[in-house]
Amino acid sequence: MANLTELQKISTQVRRDILRMVTNAKSGHPGGSMSSADFLTALYFGVMKHNPETWTRSGKGIDAFILSAGHLTPVYYSILARSGYFPVSELSTFRFFGSRLQGHPCIEKGLPGIFQTSGSLGQGLSAAIGMALGKKLDKDENLVYVMLGDGECEEGQVWEAAMFAVHHKVDNIIAMVDWNGQQIDGKIDDVAGVGDLEAKWKVFGWETIVADGHDFEAILEAYKAAKEATGKGKPVMILFRSDMGHGVDFMAGTCEWHGKAPSAELCEKALAQLEETLGDF
Repeated sequence: MANLTELQKISTQVRRDILRMVTNAKSGHPGGSMSSADFLTALYFGVMKHNPETWTRSGKGIDAFILSAGHLTPVYYSILARSGYFPVSELSTFRFFGSRLQGHPCIEKGLPGIFQTSGSLGQGLSAAIGMALGKKLDKDENLVYVMLGDGECEEGQVWEAAMFAVHHKVDNIIAMVDWNGQQIDGKIDDVAGVGDLEAKWKVFGWETIVADGHDFEAILEAYKAAKEATGKGKPVMILFRSDMGHGVDFMAGTCEWHGKAPSAELCEKALAQLEETLGDF
């Protein structure tokens, strides 16, 4: 498991990967990928039980992660590659025709680390709950993790799944929301007004934790509390307060970069703010 200094170095490199991938492809979603980079880095390198060398899509004997906010593949692919699931050099093929690294996670080409095709927002939580129930049937004590976006929480299926998980006591799942307050059309509160997500998830019956999504100590403490809350009859939700575009001054805190790639010039300006720590692809 990586220490705090190592986690910071990995997440910084992940942000560099994100920027270079979307710039190279001239498309993609850097904003939410940047805001979720820290807590997903902590999950893969400091919390989750997984092994790229023995990984199978069945998920038996390991923890599993499903990306419900499927457009955030830049952060997902970078972390999988940096974890050893496939060569880091393959990141250069992101969104290219015929690449395994499609714009949304896909199982068609057998990319290691991907349990579930996702992209139609709102469906990933249902899939993760199904996988968690499967683990219970198999008497597999490992956990299922799933990440949603806060804009995604406008989808009705999310709340149907939330009710189902509580009713059926699916207590081996840890969901998380990238709570950055932005979506493609503007601020969450201006578009649909999902309001206080903490109050909503609590009233739906989930054990709910709120944490700073850019403070590794707080992130690890949140995961620890979440794991301790599993197995007690309730599903668990971590709401990570985050900043869209975090790490680059002109991208942070705005929806402008939700789904837009920077120019080569702006990419270099952004990379100058992020130290290369593990070597670029």
